[in-house]
Order: sequence, then structure tokens, then C-alpha cells
Amino acid sequence: MERLIYFNGALLPEGQIRISPFDHGLLYGDGIFEGIRAYQGKIFKLEDHLDRLFASAKSLLLNIPPGRQGMADAIVATVRANQLHNAYIRVVVSRGPGDLGLDPFRCPEPTILIIADQIQLFPEDLYEAGLPLASAASRRPSGDVLNPQIKSLNYLNSVLAKIEASQRGVPEMVLLNQLGHVVEGTGDNIFIVRQGAVVTPPRSAGILPGITRSVVMELAAEAGYEVREENFTLHELYNADECFLTGTAAELIPAISCDGRVIGSGHPGPVTRALRARFVEYSANHGTDVYPGVSVV
Repeated sequence: MERLIYFNGALLPEGQIRISPFDHGLLYGDGIFEGIRAYQGKIFKLEDHLDRLFASAKSLLLNIPPGRQGMADAIVATVRANQLHNAYIRVVVSRGPGDLGLDPFRCPEPTILIIADQIQLFPEDLYEAGLPLASAASRRPSGDVLNPQIKSLNYLNSVLAKIEASQRGVPEMVLLNQLGHVVEGTGDNIFIVRQGAVVTPPRSAGILPGITRSVVMELAAEAGYEVREENFTLHELYNADECFLTGTAAELIPAISCDGRVIGSGHPGPVTRALRARFVEYSANHGTDVYPGVSVV
């Protein structure tokens, strides 16, 4: 069955979507997006994702005509129309059609797309075996150059790192900032475990503060682990007891090496396994109902 896509107020078959060649999202990457999960008929952390979407829009002076409740309703309707219970949802708001110039104020109406489908960021076996990582040659732009909290359509920095990952034969890269501190992966946050403490880079390092990251930090604290936000370098990563990545698409996945250095035992560690189990349970039981009144198993 052809997927139904929300496009500017209507649910249309994928083959009927027509985006203007003058859309500034296409021409300049001028727009924002969110990736959201649905688990067992519930959209996970929908309100948090909407908070971030509208915060990004505000920074870009980008109008979202349906408003917050309208976007929430459209996201739920898109998942329901595609009869999905477990899904990856991509919400895109571009500046919309304008002219060939850069001026965003020549684009009178944004383009809004909502896609509900499936995603498999990493092979399933790596969630048990763990990821090998490598550090990227390209650095994350500093916050005074491009604010990382704006989740924009311009992911060139991450695309370049993914190209490098492919060339080096690893599934994911670790990006550093200009000070040499570990920041994040190409589309996921990073954690290390050191002497029983769960450590992740702070916002000041230049991270996008992920929603899954926040959930995992809360779950770790509830489980009795010390949780710290602090800068660390590749040296600390190489010598950590454990490492894992978090993200909406990645969920929570262990990492077992970086740049040929084995992390910890070279296998997913007990803290990582415990937090992954907690996250799986939590995500299955929290969210906005897509099919209210219907029991989903």
C-alpha cells in the first residue's frame, strides 16, 4: 500500500506529492524537522518534540500555520491513516516556495510534510554486539557559528561524517568540537560510563540536546546511577568502562570501540544493558494514543 503523506493540510499518496523546485528547503536547506517514534500505538514524547519544533521555528522566524494543536492532530492523523502501531515519523517544515534569491521573506507560505514509515538506523545485531566507532576529521560547528539547538534541514556536517564512516568501514562516527571535546554522533547523543557514573557532554559542547538523551538521563538517575554532564575527550572515551549512543532513530545502542581502541571489555556493559532494558519498557508504556480506546499488543 502506498504511504499516505501529510502535505500542506491534506493526506495524499506519496506519488501525488509535488514540491516546488523554488522551495527554499530544497534550494538552501531553510527549514526544520523532527524525528518522532510511535511504539505500540502511542507517539513517544510528542509534546517534547513539538516544543523543540516550535522553538526552532521561532529562532528562524518560520511560521507554522496549523499551530501547535493542529500539528499534533496532523501527526496523529498521519500515523492512523497509515495504520501503523510502531513507526518513525518525520515532520518537515520548510520555508516554502520563493524565488532564486536567499531572502526568506519572499516565501509567503511554508511547506509542511509529515511522513510515517519505518526506519532501521543500524543493523539489529549491533544492538546486542555493539557498534565500532571512529572519530570524524570534520568538526562540529561552534554554537556561535550555528546554534545546534535549531534542528535545521542542513545536515551537511553529518552527511560528510557519514561519508567518512563508509570509507572507514564503521557504522557511526564521533564528532568533536573545535576544542577537541567529544560532542555527539552524526544524529545521536553519546554517553560514557566511568566508575559507575553515566556521563554525557553538556549543551555548551555544541550538542543537540536530544529527547531520548533526556529520558535516558532520567531513567539512569531513577536507577541510582550518578548522572553528569561534562566535557570529555577521545582519551576519556577510549578509556571508558562503557559507551552508548541515544537518539530517536537509534534509540539506545551500545558502542564497543573507537578508532581501533576497545572500550571496556569490548562488549556491551551492564549499565548499558540495564538502561536499554529500562528505555524499552518505558517507551512502550508512555505516549500519545493514536488509537484511543483500542488495546494494542
